[in-house]
Amino acid sequence: MHKSSVACVLEINVQFFGFVFEGEGSVNRMEGFDMHGNEEGGVMGKKRVMVVVDGTSHSKHAMMWALTHVTNKGDSLTLLHIVPPHKGPEPSSSTYLVNYLGSLCKDCKPGVEVEALVIQGPKLATVMSQVKKLEVSVLVLGQKKSSSLLSCICGSSGSNCTEEFVKHCINKAECLTIGVRKRSQGTNGYFISTRWQKNFWLLA
Repeated sequence: MHKSSVACVLEINVQFFGFVFEGEGSVNRMEGFDMHGNEEGGVMGKKRVMVVVDGTSHSKHAMMWALTHVTNKGDSLTLLHIVPPHKGPEPSSSTYLVNYLGSLCKDCKPGVEVEALVIQGPKLATVMSQVKKLEVSVLVLGQKKSSSLLSCICGSSGSNCTEEFVKHCINKAECLTIGVRKRSQGTNGYFISTRWQKNFWLLA
């Protein structure tokens, strides 16, 4: 991915179920939760944003969306890459991937503290435990367009399927969780899904 492709998005101001996008695309409010302060207007301080990343384009789109729309100067961005438990020792390619993505984020937004984690284990359980352990404020997950021609072969719990995994996280994670899907090539914007709204179109 070229640096030119990750330039900060245009300023927007969209109200969505109390979710306000404005000022370099930062997320300010969701369901009465102020990202820059509490309900009384006090300072919330830094927030920790976590993105589950892998080598797919939809996870990279989610990462850049989180960086440009959710994080602000002084915030922390954790890139979590999960290695399936059956794959044996952590491959060097996983470390290379998260380091590369971390460098990309730092180049785009130097004011954000970027941390890269590679953890081996069950995907859903690992995300849930890290959200709690790191006290994550916002979890961002990449989504891909579902195909009616292809079926998703899941494990017994169904959490290995991308859409089922995202759905489980949105409903069960102990933080604000956002599913992000970039629109088709040649069109602008993203589809945003949360616990309160599915496939909301954000033009940015």
